[in-house]
Amino acid sequence: MSSRRGASAGFVSHLECGWTGERHEKGVVHGLSNAGKPLLVRYDLEALGRALTQEALRTRPFEGRDRGFWRYREFLPVEDAQHELHLGEVVTPLIDVSPPGAPAGTLWIKDEGRLPTASFKSRGLALAVAMAKQLGAHHLAMPTNGNAGAALAAYARRAGLTATVLCPADTPEINVREIAALGAEVFRVDGLIDECGAIVRHVCAEQGWFDVSTLKEPYRIEGKKTMGLELWEQTGGVLPDVILYPTGGGTGLIGMWKAFDELERLGWLQSKKPRMVAVQASGCAPIVNAFEEGSRCAARVQNATTVASGIRVPAAIGDFLILDAVRESGGFAIAVEDAHILQCREQIALRTGNLLCPEGAATIAAYETALQDGRIGENEICVAFHCASGLKYELPAVTRHLDKAQSLAKGRLVVDIDRSIR
Repeated sequence: MSSRRGASAGFVSHLECGWTGERHEKGVVHGLSNAGKPLLVRYDLEALGRALTQEALRTRPFEGRDRGFWRYREFLPVEDAQHELHLGEVVTPLIDVSPPGAPAGTLWIKDEGRLPTASFKSRGLALAVAMAKQLGAHHLAMPTNGNAGAALAAYARRAGLTATVLCPADTPEINVREIAALGAEVFRVDGLIDECGAIVRHVCAEQGWFDVSTLKEPYRIEGKKTMGLELWEQTGGVLPDVILYPTGGGTGLIGMWKAFDELERLGWLQSKKPRMVAVQASGCAPIVNAFEEGSRCAARVQNATTVASGIRVPAAIGDFLILDAVRESGGFAIAVEDAHILQCREQIALRTGNLLCPEGAATIAAYETALQDGRIGENEICVAFHCASGLKYELPAVTRHLDKAQSLAKGRLVVDIDRSIR
């Protein structure tokens, strides 16, 4: 169902069902398509290309209103600057973490933990909230495994809108408290994220709230698309060979593939498009299962479990879009064990000084596995997306202790530290 509210963006031509291709009107509040599938925003790229050149984009300063992902406003659906929501967005860095013995520059992480609310969810929710406000919505709701809820809370507060968030009962405590501290109404639910989503869907229909669940509205994809645009600009138009992406709902993978398609249609790509790799945990791998079975859609995983809570999504409504992007790009879907995820988190921290979240560490585990079995070549340039600050997750306890009186005594400090290490 849709209702007419507000205006549309300068270069948006229409919205399109990702499953059937049916056109939907722009400038109107939409949820899913008439087929019950995600809607994709389509642009008049010919007009966009006339209005914005590569040179004009390159010369924009990385500050003020052009700071962070808002610098790509022509590729976004927000109609003018007054609707943009700014919380200190930045261009997230690429950091070389190539393993010992490998050529330098073969493995990079893109550290999305530098964004507001310390995760890549800031991109999608900034656009979703901005568009919700532009189109006249007042109360937003969503399910979350943690980071998306925090981003919704922050941008809704910035926009002056009300937000309600439902999360699984075992969502990391710091995420739940962050959501509440940012002013959203937050509830724990004795179920997984898709079960939280069923409640959100029911309440939104009953109360007339706007559902900003993953892919239930068209604009979070557009925010996540900026990861691809940013990567393209950072690499001078020469994209990496492989992108490894932690995949739950898959909005970012879908969005980046959409960005690369738009850049290619504009004639702005200086290289072939990357192979897209959907990374999941062995305890929750519906996309991997479907990829290996040759299916276009994925069956729900029962009793999903993983230490990487952000990718614990047993059923993704955009499953076919994820799988289409993976297959069209010549990529693959891969599942990694929790033990390997935790091992990679520790190794990257000790070797490079970068503290990864479990979902980011999963991409490193996938890289190691695919490098070993030949799915990734040793000289291929790979970018692994690190999606949130490692400080937002539980870390190993520290139990070593020194007795201050004894340790300060002459000759005792080294002895006490030596005993502690042993």
